[in-house]
Amino acid sequence: MSHGPGLVRTTCSSGSAPGAGAGAGQLGASSSEGLLDPVYPRTHAALLKVAQMVSLLIAFICVRNSLWTSYSAYSYFEVVTICNLIMILAFYLVHLFRLYRVLTCISWPLSELLHYLIGTLLLLIASIVAASKSYNQSRLVAGAIFGFLATFLCLASVWLSYKISCVTQSTGKITEEEPKQTAEEVTVPLRKGPGVERSRERNHRSHGRWCGRG
Repeated sequence: MSHGPGLVRTTCSSGSAPGAGAGAGQLGASSSEGLLDPVYPRTHAALLKVAQMVSLLIAFICVRNSLWTSYSAYSYFEVVTICNLIMILAFYLVHLFRLYRVLTCISWPLSELLHYLIGTLLLLIASIVAASKSYNQSRLVAGAIFGFLATFLCLASVWLSYKISCVTQSTGKITEEEPKQTAEEVTVPLRKGPGVERSRERNHRSHGRWCGRG
């Protein structure tokens, strides 16, 4: 019997081993892939959207329940505030229910950035006009103040959307992940040690005795 420096081939999988750990991993993956995103309401973008919607709603209610000093100015203010409120709510629901995975034909970060750029400009103009036509009426002044507050919050979202849609995508562009190997062959040489050498010597001695008898 001849013994050479052999190699042992072992097959190892890059995934998790089957069993309880794999079942727990599949359960966590299925829960994280659900319809509702439980993490999004706690993000900075979601909190900004909630603050914007609250301030726009208060501004709309203040102007709606007051005596208008200029119909054209405050009708324009109402239209701008309610349209911004509806659009922000739509983007909030898109991220909350992960609708961007279904409607992949739309670039949602770019769409959100364009919405905030146009909406913030129109809201700023509406707040300035409303403040100039308030004539010290408390409700109209409060509506204009909340309009400016919503404008400031929308500016923060403009910067955040710009970072997401332009800066992050430009820096992280063309970063393709290598496909995971499902199985890879690892060649492990036999370790040399005193036990292995002794077994080899015994095998050689027994082989020599057998040949001498023959």
